[in-house]
Amino acid sequence: MSDFSLETLARAAGISVQWTDAYGQARSLSDDALHGLLDTMKLPAHDAASRQTSLRLIEERDHARPSLVTVDVGDAFDLPSFARGATSITAYDEEGRAQTLPLLGDGQCQAPAHYGYYQLDIGNQPLMLAVAPQRCFSVGDCLELQTLRAWGLSAQVYSLRHPNDGGVGDSRAVAELTATIGRAGGDALALSPLHAISPVAGHYSPYSPSHRGFLNWLHADPAQILGAPALDAAIHRSGIASTGQHAQQGKLVDWPVVYALRRNLFRILHQQFAQAPQGLRNDLERFIAEGGDALSRHARLAARQSQAVMRGESTSWKTWQENWHNEATANAFAQSHPTAVDFEIFLQWLAARCWEKTCRVARDAGQRIGLIWDLAVGFEAGGGEAWAWREHVLEGLELGAPPDAFNPTGQSWGITSYSPWGLKASGFRPFIELLRANMARGGGIRIDHIIGFQHLWVLPKGRPSTEGGYVHQPLQDLLRLTALESWRQQCIVIGEDLGTVPEGLRDVLAARGVLGIDVLLFTRDKNGDFLAPGQWRKNAVAMTTTHDLPPLMGWREGLDIEQLAKAHGWDDGKLQQSMQARKKDVARLDEALTIASPSFRRRPESSLNTRPEDTKSVLSASHDVSGLDSGLRRNDGEAIQAATQTCNSYVEYLIQTPSPLILIPLEDALARKEQPNLPGTVDSHPNWQHRLPDDAIDQLQPLLQSIGTSLKEAMPA
Repeated sequence: MSDFSLETLARAAGISVQWTDAYGQARSLSDDALHGLLDTMKLPAHDAASRQTSLRLIEERDHARPSLVTVDVGDAFDLPSFARGATSITAYDEEGRAQTLPLLGDGQCQAPAHYGYYQLDIGNQPLMLAVAPQRCFSVGDCLELQTLRAWGLSAQVYSLRHPNDGGVGDSRAVAELTATIGRAGGDALALSPLHAISPVAGHYSPYSPSHRGFLNWLHADPAQILGAPALDAAIHRSGIASTGQHAQQGKLVDWPVVYALRRNLFRILHQQFAQAPQGLRNDLERFIAEGGDALSRHARLAARQSQAVMRGESTSWKTWQENWHNEATANAFAQSHPTAVDFEIFLQWLAARCWEKTCRVARDAGQRIGLIWDLAVGFEAGGGEAWAWREHVLEGLELGAPPDAFNPTGQSWGITSYSPWGLKASGFRPFIELLRANMARGGGIRIDHIIGFQHLWVLPKGRPSTEGGYVHQPLQDLLRLTALESWRQQCIVIGEDLGTVPEGLRDVLAARGVLGIDVLLFTRDKNGDFLAPGQWRKNAVAMTTTHDLPPLMGWREGLDIEQLAKAHGWDDGKLQQSMQARKKDVARLDEALTIASPSFRRRPESSLNTRPEDTKSVLSASHDVSGLDSGLRRNDGEAIQAATQTCNSYVEYLIQTPSPLILIPLEDALARKEQPNLPGTVDSHPNWQHRLPDDAIDQLQPLLQSIGTSLKEAMPA
């Protein structure tokens, strides 16, 4: 008798009926959760007959003819069903050279010995074969074994400053910072995401992009390409000089103001471009030709989004009165709004050329890795990427995370991604093009939430995270393609593997040469003690903190606890308990630092509010983190010396680890206290807004020199 049960259908659809939570406990999805997920996937399950129909649809989908197959170099791979009877298979590499592949019997064939993309000729039926190297391009490959290890900084791009930046960090500020790192002997600068975004009207997050294959033009410095005179003329014509100066002086990025100012300015630059040197205009034409249909389609959607803002409409193409599911609608819009579309193309050209120039600055300064780009896990359901690949997206489903200790009700991130069946049906084109676009821009890529290569926690749009579940992803296919593109682009790969990681996944990633991330605050044993440097992973990047954690100076003082208490309305008892636990953690870290660095001196313990009267005052105080003086004043001599010594101790601790790459967040390098992003908050914390001081690069100099010296001393002879 056939099994048409709800659980059978869910498993066939790739849903994990059972899963393991953050505490290691086995969990099962409720029938209501399964029905909600299956209904959203358009797989009805309300009775046996509907489940049978849905199972038949899944079977047809799974047995559809593939357009791409992945395999490791020299390994055997299963031929698709249509090719099982072939008596000869010829593979053509990307230069058109042919080779005959050995047939091994049982429907298997042996892959070529060299990685690359091959077109298979199987009785006049084409099939693409992606042959992957065993591992990704590595730090060692990048350094050419001149040294065994490298170091660098990580930065929130928006937080950086330079004169005339108009209120937000940009490519020029990154160029100045990356040159400073290179001259000090550093090899890398990791950046916050710089993906194309929808028009900004309120809250902003770099991890909620419109299209990850294109760039956020807000962070382009026009003077790098068009020259300072052209920029000055545009500022004068726009009349925004005083407003821009005011925005520049703020401690926080005012995203709606910055967006409006820069869009006005860049529009004038576009109008002036007709008088630009012929070489620049020719370069734009080349960019358009190289960008092809993908660039044109992105520009159409972006132009319509801008029009939507002016009309007071949503920026989501799904809500527009005209049917943007139909490609003809986009074509008609482009024909009737050519200037608006041209402007969006101009913005992408300007951003691309700015970042190309910034990458060259990093290399010229001696960096052997250069810029490391951050690839967000998903994208807006109503944005450009979702529209470009609308047949292959998780329609009606949002990404998130299940409940854990930090978020007892789970998380909903308000973004989506590709469905596993959509990726396979497309021959993984969206994924391949995404990797190529991002890897080509620098020497490294950080893949956010790489756990999503194995499974994604999804939930029906608008529903709580507790009604979601894990959906399996084609892990090996994604890893093979990542390794292949990594070597083609000479790009190292870092996978953010924090949080609830499936058992065995870190080993799988390490075997593929994907570097994990070890964070000082998380790298502990089962008793909560901090691991000695020698116990850290050899196949992970070593960091002090991340953007979702407080800088270590703020962590030591429990500022994140105070902010969470305010945001979530904790009572006195919970706040005091959390502060007491933090005090113990600070003591544990100091003990570990003392053992690893005998010269480390413990800081006073009085900075934490652990008495009931102190915690009560924290809860009742007017808490405005936007006005927090989070740095150290130059005239606070003792404070600066103590903070510098503590920061140096953290760096020395990381240097003693076996990590091939050490990345210090700029907030820690500058002994800052403010947290870039406080997960679980929206209005109560200025997420993705804090800016660094004007003299940040000057403040960095002593630490950068110290890192270079310490790393050389720690290197084996």
